[in-house]
Amino acid sequence: MRYALQSVPGVAEVAPLGGFVRQYQVNIDPNKLLGYKIPINMVVDAIGKSNNDVGARLVDMAGREYMVRGRGYIKSLDDIGNIVVMSNPQTGTPVLVKNVATVTFGPDMRRGVGELDGQGEAVGGVVIMRFGEDAQKVIERVKQRITDIEPTLPKGLKIVNTYDRSDLIDRSVDNLKHTLIEELVIVSLVIMIFLWHFPSAFIPIITIPITVILAFIPIQMSGMSANIMSLGGIAIAIGAMIDAAVVVVEQTHKKLEHWNAEGRPGDYHQVVISAVKEVGGASFFALLVIAVAFLPVFTLEAQEGRLFKPLAFTKTFAMAIAGVLAITLDPAMRLLFTRMDKFKFRPRWLAAIVNSVLQCAGWHDPQRRQPPHQPPPDEALPPSGRVRARTQVEDDCRRCHRYGADDPGVLQARLGVHAAAR
Repeated sequence: MRYALQSVPGVAEVAPLGGFVRQYQVNIDPNKLLGYKIPINMVVDAIGKSNNDVGARLVDMAGREYMVRGRGYIKSLDDIGNIVVMSNPQTGTPVLVKNVATVTFGPDMRRGVGELDGQGEAVGGVVIMRFGEDAQKVIERVKQRITDIEPTLPKGLKIVNTYDRSDLIDRSVDNLKHTLIEELVIVSLVIMIFLWHFPSAFIPIITIPITVILAFIPIQMSGMSANIMSLGGIAIAIGAMIDAAVVVVEQTHKKLEHWNAEGRPGDYHQVVISAVKEVGGASFFALLVIAVAFLPVFTLEAQEGRLFKPLAFTKTFAMAIAGVLAITLDPAMRLLFTRMDKFKFRPRWLAAIVNSVLQCAGWHDPQRRQPPHQPPPDEALPPSGRVRARTQVEDDCRRCHRYGADDPGVLQARLGVHAAAR
């Protein structure tokens, strides 16, 4: 089985464990060697030369060349026992290996013992993958080769899988999916609770999956495989890659609130763009700082480098892509999903229903507020109007003194005072 598994593409070596290795063992009798006056080195050389493959050049027959080879491989115990060690110089009688030694089968010296589930010894093997190969594909090819080998095994012998790396890879992928869904739900709920604006919560829901998908592009181009360490780097980065999107969403939401409270001067698109300019650069470089924190990992070498570099690469890729999307995709989606005016289409009852639903979901911002009424300047009023304006100012001043500065009506009264004074 060892050679069959080692021929699978992507397999570097198959390391056996436990069991016995069969050997041809020659137990030499020193008394017989002394009687024949044969040194032990002569016996060793004779056995070594008898187990050999010798070439004899070419033979030309009928215009064709035939290669002559002498195969002298040992196939049985009798082949070793009939090897000629020397011949008697007086009688010419050959001295064979079986005349000076006993030839038997025996085990090689054991360097380890394998046991399965405490039920006794078992023969095992570890399939070692070549560096840089895709673990999932190599494991599938090894499983297919084992399936082809099983019908040829002796009766009563079966192959038991004790460790399968593909299960760990599948669980890592499932863990990444679970973390991704969990992050989407938590971020969306937090934004909905604090901002109560569904489009703002919808932006991270789109940003996170797109970032993870785009992160696999440089991973594939760099030749890295999807293993537990590379997927772990993406899982670690999920919590940080969404920070920039949340900051941009909150900043634009607050800017639109102030713009709405001031009577909506100008276009709301410019408000969104100015909000992104304020925090976009800082958010982008904040993500780059987090990515730079993993640069010392790239200096690791040997086994530590092969173990942790995939994690550092995938985390850096994810953070860099998240930083780019924070200043490109997030503002574009914010402009796309933010609608300040209500829908106006026929039939009107359907438009009213759509606007009501979107208003509850926070899709439409509050209705346009009219700027506070300001009385005309004193110079533009006729004499009778000036008297009435001064009387109104005096009443407003008395309200300021009566209710204090914290009453909302006082603020409106003060606006009237200043407007009338101007």
